[in-house]
Amino acid sequence: MSPHHHDHHDHGAGAPTKRLAAALGITAVVLLGELVAAQLTGSLALLADAGHMATDSIGLVVALVAAHLASRPATDTSTWGLRRAEVVGAAMQAAALTLVGVSVAWHAVANLVTPAQVHSHGVLAMGVVGLVANVLALLVLAGGRGQSLNTRAAFLEVVGDALGSVAVIVGAVVAQLTGWQRADAVTSLVIVALLTPRALVLLREAGRSLLDLTPQGLDLAEVRAHLNGIDGVLAVHDLHAWQVASGLPVLTAHVVVTDQALEAQRYGDLLDALQQCAAEHFPLRLEHATFQLEPARHQAHEPSPCT
Repeated sequence: MSPHHHDHHDHGAGAPTKRLAAALGITAVVLLGELVAAQLTGSLALLADAGHMATDSIGLVVALVAAHLASRPATDTSTWGLRRAEVVGAAMQAAALTLVGVSVAWHAVANLVTPAQVHSHGVLAMGVVGLVANVLALLVLAGGRGQSLNTRAAFLEVVGDALGSVAVIVGAVVAQLTGWQRADAVTSLVIVALLTPRALVLLREAGRSLLDLTPQGLDLAEVRAHLNGIDGVLAVHDLHAWQVASGLPVLTAHVVVTDQALEAQRYGDLLDALQQCAAEHFPLRLEHATFQLEPARHQAHEPSPCT
């Protein structure tokens, strides 16, 4: 029987934690500054952007923790390591983003009805400081955003921060030039509009993983058709696919094969063909695929297949 080798990559072990830590430090400093400035100036837009940066700081912390946990080896009690912690953290972040968005939107609508007095000079100064800090954080993360999913997600979070800072600056300039105090509330609603879609996307992706749904972008009917097309395969059943964490999709299947395919000299070749099909034929590379090969006669006493 020909040997079959599994090439399982060490997902996440090389995450650029130094870049994430530097971006987190920058974001945390600006967050504290915005909270103080929001209290001194009465700006809801600054408070909204501070909430935005708070959730993004949580995201960066989650990215750091996930990078650390991903580097820990699997054990008999945690066979995938602690990769699922990344998904739980994403769900928490999505919930936080949603709560902040609802709270800011509520206060913004109230301020549209009864506008509050805002010290636009302080808001403008803090908005500029926030934008500069966000640009610095983007420069720190830019070089490593292709190295891991965590860093790419963190990069997108800081992009959102930068857009929030731009919105704060625009609102402050409009208030200064026109005296229209409702500009701060309108700007807050713009920031909420930036927050909400990302929160919903995060929540959907985390939910799909936590519920062990088929990974987005993977068509199981197409997978089944490809596997059935391999020489020697008679049928495929109990086909399941889920995602343990970002970049870690998993597939299992029972494959009914001809008696000739089960011969020692062909067994390894058939298994190689199945693994290669899963790993190379689909947009989502299924490198963690497990196949149980069965003779046709085995189906007589096989429990009812799930799929």
